[in-house]
Amino acid sequence: MEQVRLGIIGARGRGIIAKYWHNPEGRSVVVGAVDVDPKKLEEFKEDVNSDAFVTTDYRELIAREDIDAIAVMSPDYCHEEHAIAALKAGKHVFCEKPLAITVDGCDNILRAWKQSGKHLMVGFNMRYMNMYRTMKEIVDSGVIGEIKAVWVRHFVGLGGYYYYHDWHANSKNTTGLLLQKGSHDLDVIHWITGRYATKVSAFGSLDFYGGDKPNDLTCPTCSERETCTEASPGRLIQCAFREEVNVEDNNMVIMELEGGIKASYLQCHFTPDYQRNYVFIGTEGRMENSEPENKVYVKTRRSNNDRELSDRVYHIKEAEGSHGGADPNICKDFIDMILDGKQPVATPIAGRMSVAVGCAATESIRAGGKVVQISPAPEFMQQ
Repeated sequence: MEQVRLGIIGARGRGIIAKYWHNPEGRSVVVGAVDVDPKKLEEFKEDVNSDAFVTTDYRELIAREDIDAIAVMSPDYCHEEHAIAALKAGKHVFCEKPLAITVDGCDNILRAWKQSGKHLMVGFNMRYMNMYRTMKEIVDSGVIGEIKAVWVRHFVGLGGYYYYHDWHANSKNTTGLLLQKGSHDLDVIHWITGRYATKVSAFGSLDFYGGDKPNDLTCPTCSERETCTEASPGRLIQCAFREEVNVEDNNMVIMELEGGIKASYLQCHFTPDYQRNYVFIGTEGRMENSEPENKVYVKTRRSNNDRELSDRVYHIKEAEGSHGGADPNICKDFIDMILDGKQPVATPIAGRMSVAVGCAATESIRAGGKVVQISPAPEFMQQ
């Protein structure tokens, strides 16, 4: 095979990264897409490939013999069904994060992957961002010594706009936003430390969104649209204060990782700003990022070696492409994995373990903060 032919499940949303795969003169080409909304399929054809096969039935897409790989960009609650069906059809699979919305769902995907002999990649594009690749390199260099503590603050500005006006706001579709939104951050904690979480305790609640508005109320039809802080009158979206909203918007998680590393993750969806702040504390120093400044700071402590002689500031370079250049790079890696056998930056088991932590933390919240053990990797993955 010299060129990978791809089909996209979910033509819009994260499906917009299909443009990075469509290179008819190169190593990959997008030949088909599926979406339940015909309008989105028309937009897909205009933006990506006017000759692409399009359908509203994903089974028609994965049955095509002219497709080698499937990118699963559908809503989270569909990932398990779509990824398994594609793997069983003999397709390589790129699955947007989270891998699934339950641990069992992840394990079902992993089982299908192991049986298929095909490639599976999870869409952890934060591993491809210059900021976090730099932080990984700093930790691996040993400059702050052995990691002992991790503190993460996630300010989800516009959280209502992204998560409380649509399907994300109901737990049946996401389990919770510690899983849906937090899966990136939980994975970065695992990745940079090189350790998986083993147990968690968490507290959270619905402190701002949700309420008593009708579930079918939309912003353009609402009489309060001129005064509502969350109104988006130009979009036909559900009210963020409707009755069915039941996923926490204010969360605090404490976890213990392998090797005794202590970590915390704080997530709030009604902050005015949007940024992630990571702090890693080791035996020889501390590392902290600043997304607004696009910098990483390293402060060293006495260690009786040359590392203690200076503090350091890393100026992160800009990169082209969406998500700080991460999307074109992760798309390239998926093709390189299929054609060249390149190992992915994020393994499928990493996708499963971030979901396991998100599920355990959500369980802890809804049980009053009890300590919950993280479900270990299934035995068939350890063989």
